Amino acid sequence: MKNYELLTIFKPNLDAEEVDTIISKMESLIVSFGGKIVSSDKIGRKKLAYDIQNFRDGFFFSAILNLPADKVAEFKRQLRLNDSILRTMFMEASEKASV
Repeated sequence: MKNYELLTIFKPNLDAEEVDTIISKMESLIVSFGGKIVSSDKIGRKKLAYDIQNFRDGFFFSAILNLPADKVAEFKRQLRLNDSILRTMFMEASEKASV
């Protein structure tokens, strides 16, 4: 399994409890795909550089996770189906160079 980094921006009209339930659903989805979350960070509400779907800010959530390579496409599809998510960035996490 490879390490992946996920940055998710949620709609700002959600309250904190709704964001927490969506995050817990994402975490359970990762576990059901045979992966695990290495670390996660709720960054909070931030202003966006430009409007996305007429929203000027959003709730940011970042996570590093392990996921089998054959489940990545399905996980991305599940993220796109969620109406509460404005934007996601999903990429392979690189190993830090040791000097």
